[in-house]
Amino acid sequence: MCRVVDLQQSVLAKNDTTAHRLRTELAARGTAVVNLLSSPGSGKTALLERELVLARETGVPVAALTADLATENDAMRLARSGAPVKQVLTDGLCHLEARMLGGHLDGWLPEDTRLLFVENVGNLVCPASYDLGETLRVVLASVTEGEDKPLKYPTAFGLAHLVLVTKTDIAEAAAFDEDTFRAHVEQVNPGVEVLLTSARRGDGVGSLLERALDAVSGAPVHRPVMAQQHHSTHTHTHAEPGAATDAPGAMAQTRA
Repeated sequence: MCRVVDLQQSVLAKNDTTAHRLRTELAARGTAVVNLLSSPGSGKTALLERELVLARETGVPVAALTADLATENDAMRLARSGAPVKQVLTDGLCHLEARMLGGHLDGWLPEDTRLLFVENVGNLVCPASYDLGETLRVVLASVTEGEDKPLKYPTAFGLAHLVLVTKTDIAEAAAFDEDTFRAHVEQVNPGVEVLLTSARRGDGVGSLLERALDAVSGAPVHRPVMAQQHHSTHTHTHAEPGAATDAPGAMAQTRA
């Protein structure tokens, strides 16, 4: 068991080193990464498409990289915005890693890109512990997923710099309790901002772009308490040896 834990920690440590290097390289060219995490079906792609359209309309150089196990459906949807978009197929791997992201950016990412939105693989376990060199980590949850989502996935929500609630146009039909959801977010990530959005109705569209631009301009970014802890407890095993996630404190390096 100790050998497994040691190997898992080694994998995460190597990823953190790569992420730090990627963050430094991108910052030198004026590019910031926004890492988007959510469950499948949260409305992440629909909201991101609206944000990309707004960025293009306001002259902000943006690009998007979307990761899935299969199909290029999300990339085709995002490409309608007119922004540069790239699809990454992970061939069964349930998350992106810093080395994977860096490899896909070579020769593709336009030099003037100010914001790179990364739509991570749809789940709240595997991607949670892997730093991608992001400036802003955003976790999304739809009103249909239940108010206890942050308690069920404390690492994903606990390491977020920003939390977005999606599909609020059907909040009443879903009997969504906003106050309870906010209380649960606060329990795992004290002080993190929670914003309400509806891609269909347009509510809150632009808030993600605004927060991302603030971050790339040097505005203070929320510092999750969990990210400042220096312990790791790995409980999830991946298909590849040693690639484990759901590790509180795995992103010990906070964003500047």
